[in-house]
Amino acid sequence: MSIQKEFVLRYRIDGHIRFQIPAKICEETAAKIVTDAVLAIEGVYRVTLYRKQQKLSIRFQESACDFKSLAQQLFQLLADLEKTDLFNQKPVTKTESWREKTSAKLNDFKVTRWAKEKYSDAKETVQAAKIITKLGMSKPKSFVNDPEKAMIDFFNDVLVLFLIKLHWTNITQQWLLKPLKYRYEWMALFYMVFLLVRSRRKK
Repeated sequence: MSIQKEFVLRYRIDGHIRFQIPAKICEETAAKIVTDAVLAIEGVYRVTLYRKQQKLSIRFQESACDFKSLAQQLFQLLADLEKTDLFNQKPVTKTESWREKTSAKLNDFKVTRWAKEKYSDAKETVQAAKIITKLGMSKPKSFVNDPEKAMIDFFNDVLVLFLIKLHWTNITQQWLLKPLKYRYEWMALFYMVFLLVRSRRKK
């Protein structure tokens, strides 16, 4: 049986699919190669392979790669990898400590994964806020003369940094390469910058 036939679609919504996958893909080496290869598909921006649960989660942009196209590329990718005997290699056995096993089990919980992602996002947001705060404090008169405007400017800067972080992968890997295809996204970006500059302009 080919490796593609062992993939079972368990979940599908716009921009997100999840497969039940065979155990041989969950070996450390195979899992890393498959994850990197799927992430290289145009339109895919996040790939998570849960080795313990034997699940593969793929998040993608429907505008850049629809489900049918993604499925075809995924199955062709698996067929090419199968020819290299990647999935026939014997797993390397190693002894794990109690702490490593406990950590691996905790990482499989959805709450743990969600908490890690949110902690990372919050940490980056706080770091960005510190930078903006330092820039704002370099002009203390603005807080004294018009504290309301100063606070609005501060939160506007935080929002802009968050949006740039959220879409940075898409901007560098898709928008810049195909500006006409993503012209509406570029228009929204330019308008956001215009509003930001306009809000800073002295009346």
